[in-house]
Amino acid sequence: MNIAIVGTGYVGLVSGTCFAEMGINVTCVDVNEKKILKLQSGEIPIYEPGLDDMVRRNVEAKRLNFTTDLSSCIDNVEIVFSAVGTPPDEDGSADLKYVLEVARTFGQYIKKYTVLVTKSTVPVGTAKKVKAVIWEELKKRNADIEFDVASNPEFLKEGAALKDFMSPDRVVIGVETERAKELMSKLYKPFVLNNYRILFMDIPSAEMTKYAANSMLATRISFMNDIANLCELVGADADMVRRGIGSDARIGTKFLYPGCGYGGSCFPKDVKALIHTGKEYGYDMRVIESVEEVNESQKSVVFEKLLKAFDGKLEGKTIALWGLAFKPETDDMREAPALVVINKLIKAGAKVNVYDPVAMNECKRRIGDVVTYCEDMYEAVINSDALALITEWKQFRIPSWKVVKKAMRGNIVVDGRNIYDIQEMKALLINYYCVGKTMTR
Repeated sequence: MNIAIVGTGYVGLVSGTCFAEMGINVTCVDVNEKKILKLQSGEIPIYEPGLDDMVRRNVEAKRLNFTTDLSSCIDNVEIVFSAVGTPPDEDGSADLKYVLEVARTFGQYIKKYTVLVTKSTVPVGTAKKVKAVIWEELKKRNADIEFDVASNPEFLKEGAALKDFMSPDRVVIGVETERAKELMSKLYKPFVLNNYRILFMDIPSAEMTKYAANSMLATRISFMNDIANLCELVGADADMVRRGIGSDARIGTKFLYPGCGYGGSCFPKDVKALIHTGKEYGYDMRVIESVEEVNESQKSVVFEKLLKAFDGKLEGKTIALWGLAFKPETDDMREAPALVVINKLIKAGAKVNVYDPVAMNECKRRIGDVVTYCEDMYEAVINSDALALITEWKQFRIPSWKVVKKAMRGNIVVDGRNIYDIQEMKALLINYYCVGKTMTR
């Protein structure tokens, strides 16, 4: 089976590579010539554990190819996936210009029945716009060619994307015809053989499922952060509360960890887009609006704790930050809490030393040299007045506190992810701040 995937960003490259791994012949298309040349030479533009090896393996097997021209391969494929970006506009809505451009190109070049599948996260109703653009292009050509559109939203977690794609909780596919359903069933047959759930539904429901899923997860995070902030005020322990409610089978434990807020390419963008969709239809998404408000506030919690630790005077202080990416196992810093913390510290007159296992170059690309980039986690704390943990990379979980204390000038640790033990911090005579509980316990 032959398919094409337009867009070699995170979703497109991971999806194309994993389909190739399952034996599908895949052509990945991107207008960025430099990116395509790098991919052809085996250079991967994103960080995702295991992806570089899988790309090379399938390129060598000639199942995975790269090009800048969709027209060069469209005659040979049965399905074209659209996996281009949908960045948020200023009003929070999803910008569909790239999605519609793919539809336009599709309509210009198809010569036989082909299915255009939207893999990008798009608002409900996008499929209708995509169809209209394709019909417009076919009309210009006086061409009477059958086609279908479909929706196949992705549910990939950065840092675990290969596993998520190859062993999915579910595959959601929105279709309008039996013919499209049969073709998508053929594509996903290897997953059916492995007993993974394929959920077919109408296209609007598939489009909404993606937004609803991410907004629910974001809601759980903001809910737990709201509870954690109240726990500090009343003297409760947010970790104990989390365990208490998580033991209820109706609630569960996932995405209930208090911290310094969520970031990344999906949750912030999709929450904003869902709020905007509601407004378009005259409906206020009141719960989701609160989720966003709580999260934006929570990104400042590490800075506020540092401010409290120094009695409101951060000017001239040196603060070490462990972690820059919005989560472990990625170099993605989109909407990362670290960016908020750094910005506030610099404005307050502090000097900032940073270390992250993979996101240093991305940080430098975004903010330049306003911070000091360190070679390792221990270099970052040398002569620092305080240490703040932002991203819970595994290597930060059990540091040598003896080395840290000896290197630091001060003894303040702010744990933005609650990964350290409060009693251990007491025994080490560290002035410890975390989220949702106090040192006095």
